[in-house]
Amino acid sequence: MNLEAPPGAPWILHFAATLLLVLHIAGGATGILSGGVAMFARKGGRWHTVAGTFFFVSMLTMTGVAACTAPFLADGRWTNTTAAVFTLYLVTTGWATVRRRPGEAGAFERGAVLVPLGIAAMGLGLVPWGLATGTADSFATVYAFAAIAGLAAASDLRMIRRGGVTGRDRTVRHLWRMGLALFIATGSFFFGQQDRIPEAIRTSIVPSILGLAPLPLTAFWWIRTRLPRRARRPARATPSEFRKAL
Repeated sequence: MNLEAPPGAPWILHFAATLLLVLHIAGGATGILSGGVAMFARKGGRWHTVAGTFFFVSMLTMTGVAACTAPFLADGRWTNTTAAVFTLYLVTTGWATVRRRPGEAGAFERGAVLVPLGIAAMGLGLVPWGLATGTADSFATVYAFAAIAGLAAASDLRMIRRGGVTGRDRTVRHLWRMGLALFIATGSFFFGQQDRIPEAIRTSIVPSILGLAPLPLTAFWWIRTRLPRRARRPARATPSEFRKAL
């Protein structure tokens, strides 16, 4: 995302555009680094908590700037605005999940569900428009966000109807939302800002690995959380059972 004041604009607008760009880049870079640490750190441990807090604050900064400025960009306004708003929703609801007491849902969750519902509705509304004007391909990313937002909205409505989440469901809800937000951040940089990556790295497989890394990591932790601990560890026979087997 390029934030630039038009030529001939007052110096204050140039200063504001530069400041917002610096905040956006700093927030994204810090978010990617802290999100990576949180992924590998022991869940619930000190490093995970500290890295998660940095990730939350930095992603709020990055997505907040993007959500406020993307609608005014000349290029990619639909994609950038949708990505920013949806990522902001993922980060805030993922954070709220672990800040709430288990089995609790309040006004924030009931209000937040309007975001994915709105994105899903927008995606559906753009389908006939894209087909009629022959510009459906330009909205492909928005359609993808709309589909994922529909699933997120269904998850929210189910959670609200149950009055909150507990146990493994609570951990999983936090995990996939933060993991998907991290993927949007890494994908936006390593795939969408390749002109800022040195050519030696850009032409290698490194950007693809780093850009996609949050997806398999999130899947790993999702399976590890969902799979009961007993199922992950082979049962050991007691001495009496061992003698009977002989």
